[in-house]
Amino acid sequence: MAKKEALRELQSRLAERLQAARTEARTANWLAVESAGHGFLLPLSDAGEIFPFSAHAPVPHTAHWFLGVANLRGGLHGVVDLAGFLGFRNTAASVAPSENVRDQARLVAFNPMLEINCALLVERLAGLRGKEQLQLEPDESRDKPGFVGGLYRDGQGRKWQELSLGALASDEAFLKIVG
Repeated sequence: MAKKEALRELQSRLAERLQAARTEARTANWLAVESAGHGFLLPLSDAGEIFPFSAHAPVPHTAHWFLGVANLRGGLHGVVDLAGFLGFRNTAASVAPSENVRDQARLVAFNPMLEINCALLVERLAGLRGKEQLQLEPDESRDKPGFVGGLYRDGQGRKWQELSLGALASDEAFLKIVG
C-alpha cells in the first residue's frame, strides 16, 4: 500500500513540474559567445556540452578553419574555428593562441540530437541571453547563409549575430572540410 502511495505522490510531483515548465517563461534562449571580436548567439537547443580548449590532432589536407579532431568525453569530434570559418580571420592565430586567449577559449559541442560530432572553437563565453535582454536590429544584408539568423543589440549597444547550429550542421560549405 505504501508503494502505491509513493508512486502516486511521485506522479503528482512530476505532473506539477511539467505544468510549471509549460507555464514558466524561459529567460535564457541563447548561449552568447565571442570570437574574433564578434558576438554570436547560439540557440541553447542546438548547443551541447562546453569544454575547455585542449589538445587536438591536426588533420592534413583540410580547410584552414578545420583545426583537427579532439577526444571529448570519449567521442571523436571535429574542431572548427568559428571565426575562421566565417572569414573573420586567418586561422593560424587560433592554432597557437596566446596563453590569455587559451585560458578563456572554449569548445562548444553541437547537441547530440543534431547527429554531427563537431565542436566550435570560440574565444570566450559571454553568458546566457534572453529575448527580453536584446532588441532585434533591422537586417541590412540580403545575401546571408541559411545558418545566420537575426542581428540583435543589447543594452550596452553591443551587436550579437544569431547562428543556428542546426542549419550550420547541414550547410554544404561547413561540411566540406577538405582543403
